[in-house]
Amino acid sequence: LWISHDWVGRVYYLSLEFYMGRTLQNTMINLGLQNACDEAIYQLGLDMEDLEEMEEDAGLGNGGLGRLAACFLDSMATLGLAAYGYGIRYEYGIFNQKIKEGWQVEEADDWLRHGNPWEKARPEYMLPVHYYGRVEESKEGARWVDTQVVLAMPYDTPIPGYMNNTVNTMRLWSARAPNDFNLKDFNVGDYIQAVLDRNLAENISRVLYPNDNFFEGKELRLKQEYFVVAATLQDIIRRFKISKKGSSGPVSFDSFPEKVAIQLNDTHPAMAIPELMRVFVDVEKLDWDTAWAITKRTFAYTNHTVLPEALERWPVGLLETLLPRHLQIIYRINQGHLDGIRALFPGDLDRIRRMSLIEEDGGKRVNMAHLCIVGSHAVNGVAEIHSNIIKNDVFRDFSELEPDKFQNKTNGITPRRWLLLCNPGLAELIAEAIGEEYVKDLSQLQKLNELVKDDAFIRDVSNVKQDNKVKFSQYLEKEYKVNINLSSMFDVHVKRIHEYKRQLLNCLHIITMYNRIKKNPKAPFVPRTVIIGGKAAPGYHMAKKIIKLITAVGHVVNKDPVVGSKLKVIYLENYRVSLAEKVIPATDLSEQISTAGTEASGTGNMKFMLNGALTIGTMDGANVEMAEEVGEENMFIFGMRVEDVAEMDVQGYDAVTYYNNIPELKQAVDQIQGGFFSPKQPELFKDITNMLFNHDRFKVFADYEGYIKCQEKVSQLYQNPKEWTQMAIKNIAASGKFSSDRTITDYATEVWGVEPTDLKIPPPNEPRKALEETARVLTEK
Repeated sequence: LWISHDWVGRVYYLSLEFYMGRTLQNTMINLGLQNACDEAIYQLGLDMEDLEEMEEDAGLGNGGLGRLAACFLDSMATLGLAAYGYGIRYEYGIFNQKIKEGWQVEEADDWLRHGNPWEKARPEYMLPVHYYGRVEESKEGARWVDTQVVLAMPYDTPIPGYMNNTVNTMRLWSARAPNDFNLKDFNVGDYIQAVLDRNLAENISRVLYPNDNFFEGKELRLKQEYFVVAATLQDIIRRFKISKKGSSGPVSFDSFPEKVAIQLNDTHPAMAIPELMRVFVDVEKLDWDTAWAITKRTFAYTNHTVLPEALERWPVGLLETLLPRHLQIIYRINQGHLDGIRALFPGDLDRIRRMSLIEEDGGKRVNMAHLCIVGSHAVNGVAEIHSNIIKNDVFRDFSELEPDKFQNKTNGITPRRWLLLCNPGLAELIAEAIGEEYVKDLSQLQKLNELVKDDAFIRDVSNVKQDNKVKFSQYLEKEYKVNINLSSMFDVHVKRIHEYKRQLLNCLHIITMYNRIKKNPKAPFVPRTVIIGGKAAPGYHMAKKIIKLITAVGHVVNKDPVVGSKLKVIYLENYRVSLAEKVIPATDLSEQISTAGTEASGTGNMKFMLNGALTIGTMDGANVEMAEEVGEENMFIFGMRVEDVAEMDVQGYDAVTYYNNIPELKQAVDQIQGGFFSPKQPELFKDITNMLFNHDRFKVFADYEGYIKCQEKVSQLYQNPKEWTQMAIKNIAASGKFSSDRTITDYATEVWGVEPTDLKIPPPNEPRKALEETARVLTEK
């Protein structure tokens, strides 16, 4: 409060998801209070870890996109940026997953049941959001009238930077009905019904849509998307106007793009573009061209997926009813956009059709990605390979038009949560070796390369991993009543369940290992504990069948006395942030096996690398850059490359050929098909095998042989613990690039036009002089 931030460019990160997990331990670490708090709690005869386990996860996200937003908030605060996260305060987050008789069952996540001590309601900043109504044309311009109003109540959560006395804000909006809601019903006399109907307005922030990489065009979801956007932009403009208070006359918005940078986390907040135009043109009375120039310079858009089923395409009819003025504005944006293309490419009607914001085939729809590209000054993918696919394939027409608009910003993870918090043993070992500076500059991990041949360090890294495995095994034995072989390789595949992530390929490997043990029980076998976890979208039938298949295979494998402790399969129930913090430090082998060209980046891959696991993976997403950093020889890379997949799409993928030519694959598939894993329902998995043979977009069989051979190399290396650990150390040493601090520094300098600072603000208990000195330094910067 003591420094006026008028001159600072503010960053606004707009996201429909913030997958925060727990807050207590992260706050203690970032404030440098963990040891003091541990000691104080111990003095009270309590155990800090028991206390930490009581906190509910804030599960306001589905997976990678929502967790990325959370890591970014941590890095923005740590880098001293004046940044705000804006989203929705869902009453119910991602569902809790129960596995019952091998099937996923969803339960509501009532995470606010006992209240949330980290948030502060700010009713004094409550704002109206409008829906429905109609547009009235007058000589003053368009007016959006007869709307229904919902109030947006902000709740603020503090986001502390790491040891720099900076605290930023995440502001989440909750929907409230206005007191005069349904006034006409009151007048009719049905007072009770009118009060009950308030729920309809408040349903907007009731529940997170549980889809990952899939678009479900529901009216409530569009209401949510506009809700966060409309409330946030009012807040941003209010704050901008306060910074302008000194100047006389009407407020000028000329400096708006210098003072305000808005990042759109995927297309979910895309309605911010027409909404800002509506405010500028209809409310602030700017002329169209001026408003459009300011808007384009304000927004930047991050694309998160190339899967066609994930791209948002809203029906024009729905927009016409819910947001009639915004549809008009989108049409006008499109007209200007297409006029420009006609001028450059006269008569090229196909290009105009391809590049239009409005898709005509099969009902008129607004392509939200096209709206974001046209309405932003920067567009980025989230790993080099993904950004190249976007430029050269998915949005090729747009990148040919404005090549400089397209950038790459490879994702990252915060080393505070994903090393210090979840793996204190390894964090401490690293600090003893190279000092503590790496926590804020992860590139310093490169210094560990000097210790790759140091026997004592190798032993220490190995011991930390074993300790983590022991601890996680105790958790598994408590939760799942299984005996874990501690000398076994912990082979872990945790992420959302999706065909493109190919949990089925892993499942085929498990069956193959099982068949080899059964065929030759006395042959030497490197023991494994295979841990698979993740949630399936409730409406995604195939993903739920895949979970059932994995649990069914596990049931057969785990109770077979011939197999014994050689192979165990565990389905990790209700995978979430707090469970990731437990399993990742205990992992030996990380599975990152999506079909090349489908996983935009992945971030779990980075967490495993930082925590000393080795990776088996395809050349997809950030795996490509991981291999670049550590050397392909220090990862287990297999399978088709993007070019091979593209060639196969031209030639045609014939699953049956692989099935007929690879005996172990045929055996495994026959077992699934023939009911070996579902003797009471032999047909149970026919949907899966039918898909694998006839319409497998992700070509599981094509990569089977390479995957099995690569897994044999993994087992071979695991038999030499020293070499394995040396490779793990090389991976840790090469993981510095994947800090979200690096990612955010790149966004700040190349997209937002703001400068990170390592300046530590003096704590509030220091004399006033120190505060004034900091203010002077900041002003000079």
